[in-house]
Amino acid sequence: MKPRQSRPRLIQAMVDAFRLPDLRKRILITFGLLIAFRFIAHIPLPGVNPTALADLFKSNAMLGMLDMFSGGALRNFSVAAMGVYPYITSTIIIQLMQPVIPALQRMSQEGEAGQNKVNRISHWLTIPLAGISGYGQIILLQREGAIAAAGPLAMVSMVASLIAGTVFLVWLGELITEYGIGNGISIIIFAGIVTGYPAMFGSLGLAWSQNAIGVFIFGLILLATIVFIVLFTEAHRRIPVQYARTTFRGGRMYRQTGGTHIPLRVNTAGMIPLIFSMSLVVFPGMIASFFMNPAGTTPNIANAIYNIFNSGTALPLGLVYWILYFLLTIAASFFYTMVIFQQQDLPGTLQRQGGFIPGIRPGKNTESFLNNVINRITLAGSLFLGIVAIIPFISRGVTNVQTVQLSSVGLIIVVGVVLDTMKQMEAQLTMRRYEGFIK
Repeated sequence: MKPRQSRPRLIQAMVDAFRLPDLRKRILITFGLLIAFRFIAHIPLPGVNPTALADLFKSNAMLGMLDMFSGGALRNFSVAAMGVYPYITSTIIIQLMQPVIPALQRMSQEGEAGQNKVNRISHWLTIPLAGISGYGQIILLQREGAIAAAGPLAMVSMVASLIAGTVFLVWLGELITEYGIGNGISIIIFAGIVTGYPAMFGSLGLAWSQNAIGVFIFGLILLATIVFIVLFTEAHRRIPVQYARTTFRGGRMYRQTGGTHIPLRVNTAGMIPLIFSMSLVVFPGMIASFFMNPAGTTPNIANAIYNIFNSGTALPLGLVYWILYFLLTIAASFFYTMVIFQQQDLPGTLQRQGGFIPGIRPGKNTESFLNNVINRITLAGSLFLGIVAIIPFISRGVTNVQTVQLSSVGLIIVVGVVLDTMKQMEAQLTMRRYEGFIK
C-alpha cells in the first residue's frame, strides 16, 4: 500500500483505471473512436483552394466558431466540415419547443421511452439542418473563391457527403457515450478544440520574441480564465428539502422523514448562451459580406454593417460588436435558464414526492421561492458568461498579442468536458472501491 500512497492522486487513479479490464476497455474504445474522427476530419471535398480558404477564415468569425465545433474539419472543408453543429442546433430547437408544442412536452414527461422519442426527432431534424448548413457553406466558399464552381450533380454529391459526415460524427459520439467514457458529443467537440491548441502555443512561442511581456500577461489571463470557469461551473446553491411519507405495515401507520438538498447550478445554461449570442452578433455581418464592394473600391452600406459586426474591427467601432455580445449573452443566459427551469417543474415534483422546503409552504409559495433563488443565482451566472465572452477582447487590448486569440466558448467546453469526464471516471472507480480524482 505504501507505493500507492507515494504517487500523486491523479496518476494513481489513472493507474487504477487501467488495471480494471472493463474500464480500460472503455478508455481504449474512446481513444480509438477519436482517432477515427480525426481521420475523417482530413478527408477533403474536391475543388477546395487551401490558400483562399485560409484567408477567408482569418476574416470571418462565424466560420471560426463553426470550425471549432467541427474540430478543424471546416478549415480543411472535409466531409466532416459541419461537425456535430447541426445536431446541437437540432437539440436546442427541440428543447426550446417543448413548452410550446404539447406533444413534445408529453413525450419528455414519459420517462426514458419518451426521451428516446425526443432524441429520435432530434436525429431526424439534424439531416435537413446539416443539408441547409452544408449548402450555405458551399455557396459562401464558392463566392469567396475558396471552392471551384460545381454543377447540380456535383453540388448534390457534396451536400450529401456533408450530411453523411455529420451523421457519422453523431454516431461516433453515441458509440462513445454507450461504450466509452462520458458524453460522446462533448468529447468529440473537446477533441476538435484541443487539436488546435498546439498551433496556438506555437504562435505564442513566435510572439514571445517580439512581445515577451504581452505573452506572459496573456498566459496569466488564460490561467485566470480557466480558474474562473472552473469555479462558476462547479458553483451551485443548495436548497434543503425534507421528505415526510406515511406507510402502512402490518395494519399500522408509520411516518418516515428524511432530508436532502436540491443543487441549483449558478451556470445552468452552460455554454449555450455564448453560442447563441455569437451567432446573432455575427449573422448581420455574414449577410452583409454577400453585398460588400470589393477592397479598393468605394465602400457601401454593406461594408459598414460588416465592420460593425466584426470582432476584428478597430476601436472605437469595434466596441459595438463586443458590447452587443456581452448584453446578448446575459439575455440568452436568463432566457435559456428560465426555459430549462420551467421544464424541470421542481415545485410540482416536490409536491408529488411528498417533499417540502423547510419554512416554505408547498405549491405557489415554493414556486415563488425557487423562482427568486434561480433569478438571483442566474444573475451571477449570466454576468460570468458575459465576462467570459469578452475576455478575448480584453486579452487582446491588454497584451497587444494579435497573432493568438482566446476562444471563450472553447475554454468553457474544454473545462466542462474535463470536469465531467473526471467525475464519471471517479464514479466508475468508486463503484469498484478505488480512490477517485475528487475529494
